[in-house]
Amino acid sequence: MDTALIILAIAVVAAAAIVALRRRAPDPRLDDVIRGQGSITGQFQQTLDAQARLQTMLAERIEALDKRLGETLSASATQTAATISSIGERLTVIDAAQKNIAALSDRVVSLQEILSDKQARGAFGQDRMEDIVRDQLPPELYDFQATLSNDTRPDCVIRIPGMAAAIVIDAKFPLEAFEALRLAPGEAERKQAQAQLRADMQKHIGDIARKYLIPGEVQTPALMFVPSESIYAELHAGFPELMQRARRAQVVIVSPHILWLAVNTIRTLMRDAKMREQASAIQKEVGLLLKDVKLLESRVGDLRKHFEKTSEDIAEIEKPMGRIAQRAGRIEAVELSAPEAEKPLLPGAS
Repeated sequence: MDTALIILAIAVVAAAAIVALRRRAPDPRLDDVIRGQGSITGQFQQTLDAQARLQTMLAERIEALDKRLGETLSASATQTAATISSIGERLTVIDAAQKNIAALSDRVVSLQEILSDKQARGAFGQDRMEDIVRDQLPPELYDFQATLSNDTRPDCVIRIPGMAAAIVIDAKFPLEAFEALRLAPGEAERKQAQAQLRADMQKHIGDIARKYLIPGEVQTPALMFVPSESIYAELHAGFPELMQRARRAQVVIVSPHILWLAVNTIRTLMRDAKMREQASAIQKEVGLLLKDVKLLESRVGDLRKHFEKTSEDIAEIEKPMGRIAQRAGRIEAVELSAPEAEKPLLPGAS
């Protein structure tokens, strides 16, 4: 813009100088210079106009660029806010998960403490067994810590209706030898733990058979509850002779899933027995109902005969009534003559 002003000033000065020279002495060449100067002025004006249009276009583009930049910044700010909010929500979820993990860790530590304590471990196995039995059977069919006739107290007694003998469940499983076997660092320690496990299992099987299998009072076999599926699988895989010894002693070792299946089977059998009882009662009631239906049919027949006899009597009654109605009609149609007193006197009559 400064350069254009300088050029314009130079053109004005040159035009003034040419005009002054023309006044002093007319010269044809001055006319050519003046015409050239006019052409330069026109070109210069066109240049100024083009520069103005360029400035206007640049201003519009800058304004459009500012608008797009503002919109972009606004959208970016909105997306950033949404992203920050989402990150906050995820951090909240992560924090809750960490709290749950911490709580679960506490529970794992508590479970380890339970399994390390013999009395607490027995209570843990007792609780699992009670949960399975309580979930499948009505309360009147089982008792926990019930006393038998020999003053022994099994962990659970299941009584089946219609049977004098009950089913006994023992949940005091010896776990120390299994822990020793699991933590054995070498082959010698492993063999020692296996020998200890066999001895503990044989003693416990013998105790169950000796204390609980009372003839006429307890059904055979008794159930030994193992509170872990992995221990039950280890017994089957590594100690098959213990399983056979238990069966010979009329003791069956059951895991949580097998106990659930056994108790569910007992419930199904009792339900079928009740259904058979109900079916007998229903059959008896159906017989009585059939007898009542036959009696009702007989009485309906008698009532039908009575109605038929009544209909016949009504028909016999309707016959004379019809005749009476006909005769009354004929009587009503007869024209009676006038009385003698009302007849007119004949001439000559006294």
